[in-house]
Amino acid sequence: MTLIAAMGAKALWLLYVWLASAIVASYLSERKGYGDRPGLATGLILSIVGTIIWLVIPPKADSKWKQLGPFGAQKRVPSKSNA
Repeated sequence: MTLIAAMGAKALWLLYVWLASAIVASYLSERKGYGDRPGLATGLILSIVGTIIWLVIPPKADSKWKQLGPFGAQKRVPSKSNA
C-alpha cells in the first residue's frame, strides 16, 4: 500500500510540473506577441521543453515583451533634482 501512495505522490508532482510548464509557456508566448494558445499547446504537449522553446523564440516587434519587458511595466521612481 505504501508503494502505491509513493507513486501517487510522484504522479501529483509530475502533474504540477506539467501544468506549471503549460502556464509559463502560455505566458511567454502571449508576452512575445504570438497569443496564448500556441504557448498553451506547446506547454501541454511538450511540457518543460515547450517552455524552453518559448524562451528561445524571438519576440515580435510590437509585442509586450519588447515594449514593457518580460515581467510587465516597471514603475520608475522620479528622481528628485537639487535645483
